[in-house]
Amino acid sequence: MKIIISRTDNLGDVILTLPLAGFFKEQNPENQIIFIGKNYTQAIVENCKFVDKFFAKETLLQNPDWLIQERAEAILFVFPDIEIAQLAKKARIPLRIGTSHRWWHWWYANKRVNFSRKNSDLHEAQLNFKLLQALDMYIEPNFGLIQDWYGLQAPALPENLKNLLSTEKLNIILHPKSKGSAREWHLDSYFALAKHNPDMQFFITGTQSEGDLILSQKPQIFELPNVQNLTGKLNLQELIAFIGAVEGIVACSTGPLHIAAALGKYALGIYPPIRPMHPGRWQPIGKKAKVLVLEKDCSACRKSNTCACIYAISVAEVSQEIAKWQKEA
Repeated sequence: MKIIISRTDNLGDVILTLPLAGFFKEQNPENQIIFIGKNYTQAIVENCKFVDKFFAKETLLQNPDWLIQERAEAILFVFPDIEIAQLAKKARIPLRIGTSHRWWHWWYANKRVNFSRKNSDLHEAQLNFKLLQALDMYIEPNFGLIQDWYGLQAPALPENLKNLLSTEKLNIILHPKSKGSAREWHLDSYFALAKHNPDMQFFITGTQSEGDLILSQKPQIFELPNVQNLTGKLNLQELIAFIGAVEGIVACSTGPLHIAAALGKYALGIYPPIRPMHPGRWQPIGKKAKVLVLEKDCSACRKSNTCACIYAISVAEVSQEIAKWQKEA
């Protein structure tokens, strides 16, 4: 069976959708899996051993005949996207599966599943499997199965990046920013974390604009002798490889955190207790993944970019967690 999985949103969302490909391959290794995503997620999908082919949405819109030529038997609109839904109907894909909560799926999808992500207690990776009800294949996978079905593999690390790694210290990525998609731990806390752990080597990652923002808000962090600034210096392929080479990462709810978890690295996420941003929906899933969150119900920061609950996570708590990595290394 040739199956298309369409998830045309953000990096973390795409990573948490990869287990669907692993599930289909486990059901039948002969299943062919095509993944439609945005251009910038291509490196993630192409490093998944369970995906046979990637189509970028941007390219597909310019060459819609590619979808017709593939002759897929089913497509799952994991992320509702009206443009992809239109193309799928035009390509006459026999099974077009989406949620019933999008009006255009009543026109372009011929199999609709009724469920709500917003009010569910399930994790995002588990919610993706709800669409399998339309194929009579639905299961609610536990976190162990999700880990097995990522299929994400780190590419080889280029020599110039390999030379940055310490052979004597624990190598840890700090990813302070999230492009505004998540509540963020304070930069003062990241600075204190690096300053109070001089026996560890830290790397700051992010986009160039995020690096400029950090430089304007907390330039002292780049002056620490055990901190290297990699913001704006890594493409996604290099970032995946670098994450695969270090011991772990500290971040808020971001794509790099989920990459680390999927690769089996230490992944320490700092989260708010606000639903649906809370760990129950978005925590990293991996053998060495863990979250820090205040155990309370709170929505006080819902309409703010700052979060008192995240700021309340202490540097000492995070230091205690990464100290465990050092003992286990």
